[in-house]
Amino acid sequence: MTIRLGYGTNGLTDLRLGDALGLLSDLGYDGVGLTLDHMHLDPMGPDLLVRTRRVAARLQELGLGVTVETGARYVLDPRRKHGPSLLDPDPEARAARTGLLVRAVDVAAELGAHAVHCFSGVMPLGTDAGTGWDRLTGALAPVIEAAGRAGVPLAIEPEPGHLLSHLSDFHHLRALCGDPEPLGLTLDIGHCQCLETDTPVDCVREAAPWLRHVQIEDMRRGVHEHLPFGDGEIDFPPVLAALDALGDSGYQGLTVVELPRHSHAGPELAQSSIEFLRKHGPSAHSARKGATPCR
Repeated sequence: MTIRLGYGTNGLTDLRLGDALGLLSDLGYDGVGLTLDHMHLDPMGPDLLVRTRRVAARLQELGLGVTVETGARYVLDPRRKHGPSLLDPDPEARAARTGLLVRAVDVAAELGAHAVHCFSGVMPLGTDAGTGWDRLTGALAPVIEAAGRAGVPLAIEPEPGHLLSHLSDFHHLRALCGDPEPLGLTLDIGHCQCLETDTPVDCVREAAPWLRHVQIEDMRRGVHEHLPFGDGEIDFPPVLAALDALGDSGYQGLTVVELPRHSHAGPELAQSSIEFLRKHGPSAHSARKGATPCR
């Protein structure tokens, strides 16, 4: 299996970052989805550059790749989950989110990250779609420019309930922005099961040319709840085979387990997740098919 597996630190928030990285290395993960938050490389705290370089040295020591994720719930506003967003009616509030994403690009460049993940945000009440898209493209423009200068792709994620919620919405954004080279896609396999018309396998194949980051977990149709593997409805062997085939099209990023509501059992789930993915991946399947039968 050529898939490069990672685990998200938003599912390990009860661990210090150094301990979380050591755990993932010991378990055999190839990398980490690092969510910038107050407990793990706080992007709003002092001496960010010094702290970032310390983390970069630790990642290099452990041989872990990294994608920077920006889905921290209260990193900008302690009273509004994921607020302010790129769609906020207040221009200064939108600018705060833009500033955080530009800062994330700078952090990613220091870490040698594969991409910076982001999402659009939920449409504010009373906002029409045209206004929402105008706000989103305007707020993302400086981030895309920063990503181009840094050589770090920006990977926006279709998120259920957000303005940009489907793969088709990503293509709409791409067209509105003039198809800039730094703008890519984060594909969440569970979201495909939850929301998309196509199967997760078909979503992987459709997304391949623009794919810069992958998140993975189990999920049920129509229910946006990130579940441990085996607790949902996804048939993983064909999905993992499709992800494995992405290497042929040049995808070198991580496939990161995304269980942000399971930190209470983070170490155990990190272990069971990598065991599940290895068991159901194409290498294990090929080994089973090629095994010599008992005589």
